Amino acid sequence: MTAFQHLIAMVTTLACTAALGAPLAYVPNEGGASVSVIDTASDKVVKTLKVGTRPRGVAVSLDGKKLYISDQNSNSQLTVDTQNGETIVRTKLGDSPEGIYLSADGKWLAAAIEENNQALLIDTATGQVARRIAMRGKNPEHTVFSPDGKWLYVSSEEADSVDIVDLAKNEVVKSVKVGDRPRGIGFLPDGSRAYVAAENADMVNVFDVATQEVVARIKAGSRSNGVTVHPNGKRVYVSSGGEGTVQVIDVASNTIVAKIPVGRRPWNMAITPDGKKLYVACGRSNAVAVIDTETNSKIADIPVGELPWGVAIR
Repeated sequence: MTAFQHLIAMVTTLACTAALGAPLAYVPNEGGASVSVIDTASDKVVKTLKVGTRPRGVAVSLDGKKLYISDQNSNSQLTVDTQNGETIVRTKLGDSPEGIYLSADGKWLAAAIEENNQALLIDTATGQVARRIAMRGKNPEHTVFSPDGKWLYVSSEEADSVDIVDLAKNEVVKSVKVGDRPRGIGFLPDGSRAYVAAENADMVNVFDVATQEVVARIKAGSRSNGVTVHPNGKRVYVSSGGEGTVQVIDVASNTIVAKIPVGRRPWNMAITPDGKKLYVACGRSNAVAVIDTETNSKIADIPVGELPWGVAIR
């Protein structure tokens, strides 16, 4: 390759990168009936969408064109155009929907319905509820797909167990004790392990997905709740709402290797696709804290709306 050809290749690469842009972080503010849109390159809010009346759970379509929100007051799941904030589809769910999660192939949403003690599967192509699955635990909050799409792990805040749904059978096939008030759930990228926080036990449970058993319990911070996994599968991040920190778990040793102060009542989180930055919704700070995952330090506080509940990045 000549020097000129090399220069053209560099310019083309830069142009493509610029066109694609940095990933965007979407933050539902349950107290402000809005979603803050953060440019992860500048760590600035670039747009605020008026969405629902009490937006909580959040997910983004694989192409980044649609935002999925659970709106608790209207008992609905809203499909929102990420460009103009328009609600395209409104799907009635049940009483008090909480977390919603997208399957790896983007075809399904799983929604936790607190008052009905159900997990719902929603077809993203039609916006219709396809399945309603009864839970054993009371007040389900998080419903997370395994990477291979075979399992759904469901945490219920008025329980001491995680319900495991076999999606081929559409039923709970096992409930595993994890400690009082299970919350956030995260799978390793290869699907071999799942990490479940138990808020009142200040504990993170490590599941062997092959056996569906807890193989380790890691003492974490006060009121452990949100769980996010690094894309390389080597680190797991757990927010602790009682002490305003995020703990970093080394997967190889199942030990906490760092504790990072972030803000008041850190809750749910998301990490950029390259794994370099973690975004933490700090509900009582009305802000999102940004963590540099290479240095395990907070590098920014981004003011958002009232009571941010979580983050989704695409």
